[in-house]
Amino acid sequence: MSLPDPVKSEAARLRGRLAVCGMVAALALVSACTVRPLYSSQALAPGSQLSASAELASISIKPVNTRYAQQVRNNLIFAFGQGSGEPASPAYTLDLGVTELVESAAIVQVQTEEDEPTAGTVTLTANYVLRDATGTVIAVGKRSIPSSFDRPRQEYAAYRAQIDAENRAARELADLLRLSIAQDLVKHGKKA
Repeated sequence: MSLPDPVKSEAARLRGRLAVCGMVAALALVSACTVRPLYSSQALAPGSQLSASAELASISIKPVNTRYAQQVRNNLIFAFGQGSGEPASPAYTLDLGVTELVESAAIVQVQTEEDEPTAGTVTLTANYVLRDATGTVIAVGKRSIPSSFDRPRQEYAAYRAQIDAENRAARELADLLRLSIAQDLVKHGKKA
């Protein structure tokens, strides 16, 4: 039977110590990170009384002019208040501007003399300004969502397909705006 080699066992101990030190350092780095849900019921900032969902529910959205902008506004009101509507005494106001761009996405040659677009894309773009009750600007942002649709030959069917694409884009844009505004409120809460 042979005795263990003292040089090899010393190297093994050194590697073991380095591995343990590496694990301790990694745990120290990871423990410094804090993660919490954006829509949690915890206070938005250490000195704040309101949660992110309560802050969102206290946003009033100013009226808009177009049908697709009204769709975005209605979806935002429902999402902010979780179905309860606009707040009676808002802590924030949101100026919302929505624009639309309709484009032909594909052109397919159906016959030799006829080029007709058969697909389209509706892109809704929202610009927003979030202000607190005193009128101070909290956040400014811009978000955009495309939505594709098929353009059949029948005029009413093509119009209805475009309206459906606008409605889809409005729902998705409202979801994106809700997330963006919640992030803006969290950033603002950390500065306060």
